[in-house]
Amino acid sequence: MSKVLMKGNEAIALAAIKGGCDAFFGYPITPQNEVPEYLSKHMKLAGKVFVQAESEVAAINMVYGAAGAGARVLTSSSSPGIALKQEGISYLAGAELPCVIVNVMRGGPALGGIQPSQADYHQITRGGGNGDYHVIAFAPENLQETVDVIKGAFDIADCYRNPVMIAVDGLIGQMMESVDLDRENPKRALAKKDWATVGKEHGGRHVINSMHLDPQKLEQHNLKLQAKYQKVINNEQRYELINVKDADYVIVAYGTMSRICRSALEILAKDKIKVGILRPISIWPFPVKAFQELPSSLKGILVAELSLGQMIDDVKIANNGKYPVHFFGRVGGMLPEPEEIVQAVKKMMGGKNHE
Repeated sequence: MSKVLMKGNEAIALAAIKGGCDAFFGYPITPQNEVPEYLSKHMKLAGKVFVQAESEVAAINMVYGAAGAGARVLTSSSSPGIALKQEGISYLAGAELPCVIVNVMRGGPALGGIQPSQADYHQITRGGGNGDYHVIAFAPENLQETVDVIKGAFDIADCYRNPVMIAVDGLIGQMMESVDLDRENPKRALAKKDWATVGKEHGGRHVINSMHLDPQKLEQHNLKLQAKYQKVINNEQRYELINVKDADYVIVAYGTMSRICRSALEILAKDKIKVGILRPISIWPFPVKAFQELPSSLKGILVAELSLGQMIDDVKIANNGKYPVHFFGRVGGMLPEPEEIVQAVKKMMGGKNHE
């Protein structure tokens, strides 16, 4: 297939099918409704399973069951719906069950509004459920990257036996761009799912459980999970550096905000202000390695988000006190103009630190 013009949510849905999705379980919520709407037709045409559950809680528990049987499973929702799924996501992580979760983020807190936001960052990167666990999380910037990330996410989930979340926002879900859905992803060597509950006739009796009543066994299980997460940190940090090599200032931004910052860079360049972008593609693990590539001559970092500064802690940890850190954000579904980013950079140049 050559490039085709598609709406974001429909491209997400088709990318999941291309990535080998066997089953989808979900519940409608704006602004991601086109994902289940598209899949309700095309999963059946592909000989796969589609179920609109009675609630988000039901959907995530159906994901648990199908993942436990070895299927490649997808669910999608938007911010309040993802909040309802958090107990199930913790169960999936605790039971080491792979799945892919798409969060088309909207403004909050609570029901908030249906406009784009990045205010789910803490929920995604810190784990919204109970216990010491992580989901592997990616935040693509455009539809082609979203398609590529989703197609590869099923392999990553299977590789680490862990939920993978794709965090986009309402703008990316609703916009239209051209995408190549047949672009090849790097292949991963994946082990056979000999842990799956497929029945005695197909591989023996297996038990999948997230409860460990013996505290010593539960501690050992947690330490095993932490060792796995360390492998993810070592292997899955993804980022893009834009005009960073000789920059005086760097903006850290992801997703829709990084698109706006790209336009701001063009304006700043006309004013002969050297600014680059550090764009996290993985938000867990956070790309700490990228900060090691920043020039020693850097004068400051601007964190730009569609939130009130949820990523700033990760930036400060990665920065380790090396450069002054400033912040610019809009919330509630408000998208800034590039000129607002330009003014934030110029304010940073004036020396006002927003740490």
